[in-house]
Amino acid sequence: MPGLLRGIARTAVVAGTASAVGGRVRHRQDQRWAAQEAQEYQQQQAQAPPPPPAPVAAPAAPAGSTIDQLKELGELKEQGVLTEEEFAAQKAKILAA
Repeated sequence: MPGLLRGIARTAVVAGTASAVGGRVRHRQDQRWAAQEAQEYQQQQAQAPPPPPAPVAAPAAPAGSTIDQLKELGELKEQGVLTEEEFAAQKAKILAA
């Protein structure tokens, strides 16, 4: 029986040591891979082309006749897209131009 216990104890010590060493190795490998991935990511970011510039607003298209603009505005009001106040404000802008 003492020989059996010694064998079990020895196996437990070997297994525990192997587990501890394996855990440390795994931890070190994870750190290396994380550092390598971070370095690759930084290199990709440095090589990536800069984002395209924001589009510049196109110049306003020439306005149609005042009558046409007022008709369109009236249609928007009839459809319920514009409130009475919005309609009045836009109408004043068109007539002032």
